[in-house]
Amino acid sequence: MKKFRELKPSELRWQCDPKILKFKTLNDIKTCEGIIGQPRAIDAIKLGLNVKYPGYNIFITGPVGTGRTTAITKLLKKIEVKKGVLEDLVYVNNFKNPDMPNLIDMSSGDGNKFKNVMFNLIKKLKTNIPQVFSSEEYQKRRQNIVSKYEEQHRILLRDFEKSVEKQGFKVVQVQMGPFVRPAIIPLIDGKPTKIENVEAMLKQGKLSEEEYKKMQKKIHELETDMATIYSRVREIQDTVNAEMQKLNEWMVKPVVADLIDNIKKKFKGKKIEKYLQDVLKSIMKDLDRFLKKDTKEDMFREYQINVLVDNSETEVIPIIFETTPSYKNLFGTIERHPAGPGIVISDFLNIKAGSLLRANGGYLVINAFDAFIEPGVWQALKRTLRNGVIDIQVFDPFYIYSTSALKPEPISIDVKIIMIGTQWLYYYLYYQDEDFKKIFKVKADFDTVMEKNAGNINEYTSFIKSICHEENLLPFTKQAIADIIEYGVRIAGHKDKLSTRFHVIADMVREADYWTRQAHKKSVGADDVEKAIQGWRRRVNMYEDKIHEMIEKNILMISTKGKVIGQINGLSVYQTGGYSFGRPTKITAKISLGRTGIINIEREANLGGKTYNKGVLILSGFIRSRYAQNQPMAISATLGFEQSYSEVDGDSASSAEIYALLSSLSDIPLTQEIAVTGSVNQNGEIQPIGGVNEKIEGFYKVCKAKGFTGRQGVIIPDTNIDDLMLRQEVVDVVKKKKFHIYPIKTIDQGIEILTGVKSGRKTKAGFEKNSINYLVDKKLKAYAAKMKGFAKGE
Repeated sequence: MKKFRELKPSELRWQCDPKILKFKTLNDIKTCEGIIGQPRAIDAIKLGLNVKYPGYNIFITGPVGTGRTTAITKLLKKIEVKKGVLEDLVYVNNFKNPDMPNLIDMSSGDGNKFKNVMFNLIKKLKTNIPQVFSSEEYQKRRQNIVSKYEEQHRILLRDFEKSVEKQGFKVVQVQMGPFVRPAIIPLIDGKPTKIENVEAMLKQGKLSEEEYKKMQKKIHELETDMATIYSRVREIQDTVNAEMQKLNEWMVKPVVADLIDNIKKKFKGKKIEKYLQDVLKSIMKDLDRFLKKDTKEDMFREYQINVLVDNSETEVIPIIFETTPSYKNLFGTIERHPAGPGIVISDFLNIKAGSLLRANGGYLVINAFDAFIEPGVWQALKRTLRNGVIDIQVFDPFYIYSTSALKPEPISIDVKIIMIGTQWLYYYLYYQDEDFKKIFKVKADFDTVMEKNAGNINEYTSFIKSICHEENLLPFTKQAIADIIEYGVRIAGHKDKLSTRFHVIADMVREADYWTRQAHKKSVGADDVEKAIQGWRRRVNMYEDKIHEMIEKNILMISTKGKVIGQINGLSVYQTGGYSFGRPTKITAKISLGRTGIINIEREANLGGKTYNKGVLILSGFIRSRYAQNQPMAISATLGFEQSYSEVDGDSASSAEIYALLSSLSDIPLTQEIAVTGSVNQNGEIQPIGGVNEKIEGFYKVCKAKGFTGRQGVIIPDTNIDDLMLRQEVVDVVKKKKFHIYPIKTIDQGIEILTGVKSGRKTKAGFEKNSINYLVDKKLKAYAAKMKGFAKGE
């Protein structure tokens, strides 16, 4: 029998020799300070951080656990510089238009100073203004003004009242609701008489109609004169008020102005100067407020300062990590306070900053997906980055309250946005959002693997040391570290690669430490690492155990012994969360005379994925190319995954399906002791597949349960050899010749292993006699002849 190539145990798994680790103990190793295995991403991030032109924001992609957040944190710390140009931002009252608060930018640390100074100003004025008003000089001058115009007022009213009385009438004060006003009533028999009484006298005949009308006419004339007199009285009062205002200007304004001038000396700038001038005008317009006792703080609310951004304690450029990028958290808001049913109020003191403003002049790191799904955030963020301006508004998508009328002055910002997201979201935004590529010009792509070289192995060792140092874990032996490195190669999926999914590696280090402590040992050994790996696998592989339990009980019928025509063990990979495992699946092929060609049951039942269906079409192309050059394909063939009731995808079973079909056509049985995986092209060449380790281990587990025959094994693509990182248990069984791994390059090599029969080369005379290809071709010719006979009616 022909000898087929088998892989040696040394080819099934890369072994990390502890001797390559250049240290005696972990204490000899430096902790990991840099970012491991991501040179492409780091170069991109450095570019984005240092280019100051618009649009050079950074979008970091890559799977969770590849060090994206750690990398950006470390890089940002390296570029920290002293604050220099950082500013405080404050909102102040706009005395001319309170609905449009004014923004003042100040030197770092001046915001709160200005707030305290303004608080103290009002506090002092509440003492100083009453002192001015109660001073002897003020009272004397005030009394002079009052006395001067009070005499005019008194004489004016006295002369008018005398004139009225001479004409037989009197000026009296009449209560009208809550008010008292002057009125003219007649004197009858020398006594003031109300109009109602006069009207009663008219009815009683004590007063003639003519006398009554004259009286009414006179009252009207006198009321007109009285209106003129009282208009003059108001003019006198206005004059008094004007004089009093001049007095206040002369005596109170210097006191207020002096305090405000002191503030102007401390805080420079046109905006501050204009604001303080408006404050002075406002105070002088309403001095009475400062004379009231027990005044509440809110009475002077318009003079308070809203420190929106305080950089007084910021020693370096701001670096903000926003973990909850809601609209309010990012852009700020205007808080509203209920003032009754369905009524809310707000003013400039209710304006609150978001993380965009706190990061102004620096960097803001946010999760891309979180920002994308938060209502209103994505569009507002794009608008802000495009315009370089943030406009703080209330975001109320449900219209619980009416929109605030407050419109604060917009704020110019200069902030670098760093988004952390997935490849899928990046490409979705790149192609679906025309603004995206303009505002996120830098993509930093984090890889899941890195080269397995001496430098990166040392980095792995340093990473393990860092975890142990930071989390106070027990020291690892050389062999334990070597096993962790081997685990990194296993999850990388290639012998020449190391995984950069450091969160997985870190968890394994922690769990190995746990098992060591459970055993009351002082250092972590290889057995503890193995316990950690097996412990993790046991926590997540319940579904795998259920599948294999059904195989062992023959509920899922898998044969690992004997030979069967048109039946083969294919291999597939299942994923449950972060865990993948392989299992064999029975694939069968049945043929008959007909013209329908190859029918794929999975496809007909709508259980085939796109890649799987493509593989079946390629399979058909291979069969036609090899056997239907001189006669038509006069067969109907069905291919099916037995006991499979969910969607099948991928083309890794296409070679197994060809073998089953060739077996049915040649009537040569296939061994059930060997499972097959491998994609195929139309030329019959075997192509690489994914999950090769899981597939081999899945069939190995079934063979172990059903009993080894010494002939069992798996056929894999030759191009997958470098991906092999099998569990040590499998390697040990291969060493004992109980299990075999066969790498192949073509369909012909595989069919010979499965049948023990030559595949058969094609010559001018046809395929080699009694070979697989010869027998297949012979049957197809016979089928074609029969179909031709049926067509002729023979």
